[in-house]
Amino acid sequence: MEHQAIMLRDPAPLLERTLHEWGGREPLWIFGYGSLLWRREFEVDAEWPAQVHGWHRAFRMRSRVNRGTPVQPGLVFALMAGGSCRGAVFRVPAQRVEVELRRLWLREMPTGVYDPRWLACRTPKGPVTALAFTLQHNSPSHTGRLADAQMRQILAQAQGRFGTTLDYLRETALELRRRGIRDREVERLMRLAGD
Repeated sequence: MEHQAIMLRDPAPLLERTLHEWGGREPLWIFGYGSLLWRREFEVDAEWPAQVHGWHRAFRMRSRVNRGTPVQPGLVFALMAGGSCRGAVFRVPAQRVEVELRRLWLREMPTGVYDPRWLACRTPKGPVTALAFTLQHNSPSHTGRLADAQMRQILAQAQGRFGTTLDYLRETALELRRRGIRDREVERLMRLAGD
């Protein structure tokens, strides 16, 4: 993968904006579609299956900290425009939101790469509006579609502070299967990793 300059964006103003938009009165919902499904690390009092329309799970975001380095970027999932995505929503009690969101920000937003967004989610218990971590197509961290050979190289080599890109993909695939969520692209990538 071609080495590109890291585009850093201060995550602190994004956190403050998100806390302001939340408003401080009610529980906060978070939509999980990747590692939040299997390694949540924040306190919740409810979890429901959920689906968003207009967004899809895409393994097309460079990871220069969590699953790779600036020299050997890895990949992680991002929520990108188009299609739909099945995952889960997690409810953080109002009195825990500020503490839990700040912890989550340290993990998900060390370089401010995601665009936090409020999305309408369908759940078995009715609609909820949840915070989701999305990525724009014009982001410098968006890889676009990678050739299979390049994907195999990343899966074989990339490693960051939380482990390898391959482990991240494998854990996500296992958790989606456990939850009965079919994702053909994740299944294709797992076959590719096994070749």
